[in-house]
Amino acid sequence: METFYEEQTYLNEGVLYPFECHVQNGLGKGILANAHYHYYIELLYCISGKAQVFIAGKSYNFYVGDMILINSREVHSVYKTSEDAVEYIVVKFDPNVLYSTSITVFETKYVFPFTLNKSTHQKVFTSDEIKDTYIPQLLHGIFTEYYNKNYGFELAIRNNIGGVFLLILRNWYDKGLDLNINTNINENTLKKLQAIFDYVDKNYMSDISTESVASKFNMSYSYFSRFFKASVGKAFSKYLNYVRITEAEKLLLCTNLNITEIAMEIGYTTSSYFIQQFKHYKNLSPKQFKIKFNLDEK
Repeated sequence: METFYEEQTYLNEGVLYPFECHVQNGLGKGILANAHYHYYIELLYCISGKAQVFIAGKSYNFYVGDMILINSREVHSVYKTSEDAVEYIVVKFDPNVLYSTSITVFETKYVFPFTLNKSTHQKVFTSDEIKDTYIPQLLHGIFTEYYNKNYGFELAIRNNIGGVFLLILRNWYDKGLDLNINTNINENTLKKLQAIFDYVDKNYMSDISTESVASKFNMSYSYFSRFFKASVGKAFSKYLNYVRITEAEKLLLCTNLNITEIAMEIGYTTSSYFIQQFKHYKNLSPKQFKIKFNLDEK
C-alpha cells in the first residue's frame, strides 16, 4: 500500500507555494482520495453530486453546496457512493497562511483549533448554513485566482482563506462552542507549548510520561500538569494518548502490522492497554476500525 503521509510540494515555475487548489471529479462508485494525512489544512466544497468523507474514523455525507473542514494531521479519505458524477473544489494550505507577515500571540490562539488535531470541532458546514454567507464566493474566488494566476493572486488567495476562517470562527463563537482559545495565553506560553508538542511528535513511540516530560522541560510534576491543562484544555496524559491513537489509525489503515506490533510502534507496552485506549477514543476496537474504514477492502 502507498505511504500514508502526503508530502506537500506545490511548485509553480520552480516556486514553492504554501497553498494548492484544484477541482476533483469522478464517475462511478469508488475511492476518490485514499486515506492519508498531511500538515496542511484542507477545505472541500461540493459543486455537484455527492460523496462520503471519512475524517479521523468518522463518516460524513458530502452534498452539493456543503463545505468540509479537515484539520492539520487528520486522517481522511473520500469515497464515492453512487454512479452519478461528483465534483468538488479542494483547497490545501499551510496553517501559516492564516498569520500575517509576523506571527503574533493574538493570531496564534485563533489558529490553534485547526492545528492541534482537534477532531471534535465541526467538520461539515451544510449548504443551508453557508449559502447566505461569503464562504461559497470566497472558495470559488480561491479557485479562480489559483487557476488564472493574475498579478497579486497569492495575496488574493491568502485574503480569501483568511475570510473563510474568520467566518468559521465567528460561526462557532456565535454557537457558544469551546474553541480551546485561552485569552490569557502569552508568547512565552506558546513557545513552551510548541516545544512540548514537538517533543511529543518525535517521542510518542517511546516510554514517556507526564513526569518525564515535566522533568525534560525543568518543571515540577504539579506545575507542568496545571500548566498543560490550563493551556490546552486536557491533561497531558490524555493528549499523549490522543496522539498515539491518531498514529495508530494511520498504521491500521496503511500497514499490515498486527495489533501487538502497532501497540509497540506507538509507545504502549501491552496490546491490551492499547485496545482499551483505542476503544475509549474511537468507540470500537482497532480490528473493527480497520474493517470499517479501510476502503481498499470494500
